[in-house]
Amino acid sequence: MENTFNQIFEALQYSFIQRAIIAGSFMALGCSFLGIFLVLRRFSLIGDGLAHVSFASIAIALLLHAQPVIISIPLVGLASLAILKLNEKTKVYGDAAIGLVSSFGIALGVIIASTSGGYNVDLFSYLFGNILSVSTFEVWITAALSLLVMLIVILFYHDLFSITFDEDYAQVSGIKVRLINRILILLTSAIVVLGIKIVGTMLVSSLIILPAISALQLVRSFRSTIILAAIFAFLSVSIGIFLSYIFNLPSGATIVMVNFIFFAGAFFLHKVKG
Repeated sequence: MENTFNQIFEALQYSFIQRAIIAGSFMALGCSFLGIFLVLRRFSLIGDGLAHVSFASIAIALLLHAQPVIISIPLVGLASLAILKLNEKTKVYGDAAIGLVSSFGIALGVIIASTSGGYNVDLFSYLFGNILSVSTFEVWITAALSLLVMLIVILFYHDLFSITFDEDYAQVSGIKVRLINRILILLTSAIVVLGIKIVGTMLVSSLIILPAISALQLVRSFRSTIILAAIFAFLSVSIGIFLSYIFNLPSGATIVMVNFIFFAGAFFLHKVKG
């Protein structure tokens, strides 16, 4: 035990660990603020769909030798609006719209990667995440966008709450449902892009889904669920970073596995209390 604490203390001396914890903490908070709304609206898989689209945007950015985050945020944002438009204006429902756009994104990314020299190390790291390689620029942009997400959720909390449980009633009550839906979907696209460096395109949706459903096992108050999801998300990222450093494990997969352990524990407690 003492040796483990020494290794944690040693890890905290490195700047890359410090950057990983700061970026991961802000990312965890942003995901937890959005996750509960997406899970309860049965729209949580949009994170997975937008992650596939982001794979194409990252391939484009690496091809152009540009900063992936700067290129990905607007492109993935447009893809999220396309999903919403397909859901509203056509007979393509939510899950099918997500599948349509995500399959296009992953196919486009594969084509771009193959024509630009294949899967290089940078592109591979975005597939499975590498939070320990987060740059100072990525820390700042993650902090700024995560704070923006939390601020907007707080400002539009009552509107989001109403739409989550009864969209028709919210519409009759004078809430601008379409506007709020677009705000929610754009915030989700930004969070997804930020999460790619942390856990990768293959696992980013887990940061949105797992903390929320873990919290839902234990509490019923909406605000309490958000707070508990934020705690689960923060702990899973922090513990995952230290475990990946100590045992030389893939950081993204380790974070997700810690998240899953929290879910398993919450599910067990729910069954015991139930």
